[in-house]
Amino acid sequence: MSKKKILYVEDDETLGFLTADSLESQYDVAHFTNGQSGFEAFCNDDFDLCILDVMLPDMDGFEIATQIRKRNQEIPIIFLSAKTMKEDRIKGLKLGADDYLVKPYSMEELTLKIEVFLNRSQKTSSKNNATYLIGSFEFNPNNYCVSKGKEITNLTEREAALLKLFLDNKNTVLKREKILMELWGTDDYFMGRSLDVFISRLRKIFKDEPNIRIENIPRVGFKLVLE
Repeated sequence: MSKKKILYVEDDETLGFLTADSLESQYDVAHFTNGQSGFEAFCNDDFDLCILDVMLPDMDGFEIATQIRKRNQEIPIIFLSAKTMKEDRIKGLKLGADDYLVKPYSMEELTLKIEVFLNRSQKTSSKNNATYLIGSFEFNPNNYCVSKGKEITNLTEREAALLKLFLDNKNTVLKREKILMELWGTDDYFMGRSLDVFISRLRKIFKDEPNIRIENIPRVGFKLVLE
């Protein structure tokens, strides 16, 4: 079986070499040291996952992610950054990233994240192409999109997984910890902040549908209400 192909963009030569060298035992890693060359590689090749530093010459990681999402809504994106501000994490997630790891990170944690996202992508692609009806919307979890007539809203893989989890448990309170474990495999504070970002995005999609709402249950979790 061929190795999964990873686009890795990191301008720190030492860190880039060590990370790429560690990952190459399991994956086919294409390492680039500036944003422009990394994005050009994405446009000219097929990758299974992207790992992007945020602070890069020519084109920063946020801009690369923005351009990638215009072309591919499905591929997992992981940011690696020395920027620790909450606002930077939230910005990265709003751009469609699946995770944001702060430097210094452990290779064990990075590899675990990669495996989680690659396995989720593989499982999703192997499922039946079932669709969900949500009011006047249709949701296709395999194509990561919500449609209403001719209007189509693309979702990230994480957003699609969250919406599917809500729909599979509609009108039922989902504990915050359960959602975090289902989507991230951890319930730490920063993933909780990420969850709030994704829920805010889903609410925006359905804001004009009075019979569809995601309720916040204080100190417990959330509930998707379909009337």
